[in-house]
Amino acid sequence: MTVRRCLPWPDKHLRTRAAEVSEITDEIRAIWTDMIDTMEAMPGVGLAAPQIGVMLRLAVVDGSSERGRAVRLANPELLHASIELREHDEASPNLPGVSAKLKRPRAVTVRFLNEQGQVDRRDFVGIEATSVQHQIDHLNGRMYFDNLSKVKRDMLLRKARKLGG
Repeated sequence: MTVRRCLPWPDKHLRTRAAEVSEITDEIRAIWTDMIDTMEAMPGVGLAAPQIGVMLRLAVVDGSSERGRAVRLANPELLHASIELREHDEASPNLPGVSAKLKRPRAVTVRFLNEQGQVDRRDFVGIEATSVQHQIDHLNGRMYFDNLSKVKRDMLLRKARKLGG
């Protein structure tokens, strides 16, 4: 089990678009395994590779109650999002101690490369839909608080700075 360190905000990697994955190799599978270990240790329902300093379009999502059902995604791409929104409290290990309520589509369809290197397509609903959208934001160099109004974002970052000392 390898738990990786999450980069602290405002590390520049968190604002950088991650590179496409050309093929699924043993190295990519090992990164996914470390990401799952890191996600489980938080505990969280998802993690994107840039959060641990790996600048590849890799993410893991596991919103199951029993855990151990992580979906491994390379180059995830949103194909469809429901009109119905769902509110959820979002946070990030890169900026601990703060969170914000965000509304995102309740269900999404995502295309990605799976563990076998095949193009896969999957519907995510509820917490997993929120998480996969959150991870795609990370892969594009965005943080969840970028979805807030300027006033709410500034308040959240001020609070985080106070907590950080």
